[in-house]
Amino acid sequence: MALILIVEDNAANMKLVCLLLHHAGHTTLSALDAESGLTLARTGKPDLILMDVQLPGMDGLTATALLKQAPATAAIPVIALTAMAMKNDRQKTEAAGCDAYIAKPLHYLALYAAIDALLARKAAPS
Repeated sequence: MALILIVEDNAANMKLVCLLLHHAGHTTLSALDAESGLTLARTGKPDLILMDVQLPGMDGLTATALLKQAPATAAIPVIALTAMAMKNDRQKTEAAGCDAYIAKPLHYLALYAAIDALLARKAAPS
């Protein structure tokens, strides 16, 4: 399956997402903050990134914008994970370069569907 980077500062959320992804056959990398996530994205070459929006220090939207500006990481799909669920918040994630948006608490079927759709789109010939 896919190598997925999870950038999440909440230990319980990280554990849940890792379990869900492993159950679906994916391999995971994990980072507790945006800076570590940026480093892992550059060195680990994940197929997809799950990015928490509210992180200590640099937020997930800033980190996503930096990833999308760098040629080495620009093509990696990013799914924003956020407890913010207002219409304006979705627009902020899109403006930062996120390819999808999932509100917390996570619904595993929605998570799997978003991952599958983005991985299929990434694999499709241009």
